[in-house]
Amino acid sequence: MTVQITYKVNAEINALELSSVFKASGIKRPVDDLPRLGRMIEHADILISAWDGNQLVGIARAITDFSYCCYLSDLAVNKNYQKNGIGKELISLLKDELGEEVALLLLASQEAMGYYPRIGFNEIDNGFKIARKR
Repeated sequence: MTVQITYKVNAEINALELSSVFKASGIKRPVDDLPRLGRMIEHADILISAWDGNQLVGIARAITDFSYCCYLSDLAVNKNYQKNGIGKELISLLKDELGEEVALLLLASQEAMGYYPRIGFNEIDNGFKIARKR
């Protein structure tokens, strides 16, 4: 099956579309809390999206100062579209938006630890976090 994927920067996305791509990707997010997903969209600095026609099939959602660092909060691709380079292209487009001065950081799930080095990320061991309560 050959599909034509269209990529968009900061396209309008609603909470239901985001929920659908999260569910279809397997990423653990509050997929049934649409108001919270709406806030996640509203407060993102960059949204890079992948579309098959009118269907959202991938998303990179990031928070950044556009000067020094960027946190990649979500990278999700519908499982039916994975292994086609969509995630790698979403990251490439995000890096283009950020430029060379900005470091790209993320926290990976255990399942994704092997993926990120394949698309250009280096593993680091000097980080800390305070976990969310819900």
